[in-house]
Amino acid sequence: MAKTTRVGILTAGGDSPGLNAAIRGIGKAAIGNYGMELIGFRDGFRGLVEDNSIRLDLNRMSGILTVGGTMLGTTRDKPHRMLVDGQVRDMTEAAVATYHKHSLDALVCLGGGGTAKNALRLSRAGLNVILLPKTIDNDVAMTDATIGFATALEISTEAIDRLHSTAYSHHRIIVAELMGHRVGWLTLGAGLAGGADVILIPEIPYAVGSIVAAIGERAKRGLNFSIVAVAEGAKNSDEHRAYVDAEACEDAATTPEAKAAAEADLAALDAAHDEHTLQLARQLEALTGLESRVTILGYVTRGGTPSPVDRLLATRLGTAGADLIAQGVYGVMVAARGDGTFPVPLDQVAGKGNRVPVDHSWVQAARHVGTCLGD
Repeated sequence: MAKTTRVGILTAGGDSPGLNAAIRGIGKAAIGNYGMELIGFRDGFRGLVEDNSIRLDLNRMSGILTVGGTMLGTTRDKPHRMLVDGQVRDMTEAAVATYHKHSLDALVCLGGGGTAKNALRLSRAGLNVILLPKTIDNDVAMTDATIGFATALEISTEAIDRLHSTAYSHHRIIVAELMGHRVGWLTLGAGLAGGADVILIPEIPYAVGSIVAAIGERAKRGLNFSIVAVAEGAKNSDEHRAYVDAEACEDAATTPEAKAAAEADLAALDAAHDEHTLQLARQLEALTGLESRVTILGYVTRGGTPSPVDRLLATRLGTAGADLIAQGVYGVMVAARGDGTFPVPLDQVAGKGNRVPVDHSWVQAARHVGTCLGD
């Protein structure tokens, strides 16, 4: 009698709309088409390390297609640097032990850039790992789309749509902050689709004077209001230069000590960047004479029912993941490519990222319709 394939699954990093749809996609395909058994690990890699697991069957996955969040829970814990009893420890061996304890044949990880790195480490530790890309930031390399981005884009665009009416009614500058520490896909897409007058993203350093000039040009045309869509990681020229230098040091680090020092420098820059959007709004009010108000969308863009686009993507990637397990293909991410899917080796994904090219068609379109990008 042939051995039943046993598959573990976990969700890690920030939650995204469509995670449950992906769990359902891979689960129904794995069980229904291939007779596999599924075990879910709660709260990301910590659940794998601590063996906090549940049996996933078709009944458990019924009704979750349209539900936001993740039925398995999630954390940002890393197996090789996990806080245990007040100390940061390497728990990779514990993760491997849980994998073998359950006689798993494969482990499916749903996550973004950080999860890709953790998945690669576990793959190098001898586990059969498959990654499904999810993040509202759309910043995972080698895939056309990530689970959660479409829904977050829809929510963010609707929010900017709604801000227009109060902006022109009160003759104000409305500064809308969207998520995106390192990349600006969400802000650029929502700003372009929502008709923002100014769009500020991390990839393009801005000068306050350029923004003020753009708002002034609108005022000359009788338009005494403006919508400014700003990514939380958008930076002025000086801040951008400091980040570039710190990231270069991190990339060049060859020892754990150097790596830790570079990460500490980046963390310090992030801390100094807190309340950046509020400071920007105050600057614009002082320089333009127009009242400025700030709306921070924050976690609202992660929540709620996933859009049809994300449900379709999650189901495509999930079922493709089940097919790869049946074929014995591991150590890969399931990438969306056009209308299909494609397995990409994890070492081509981990640590690579997907930033907005400054000559991207969305950037060019924004410039062509007169949107100020701050440069």
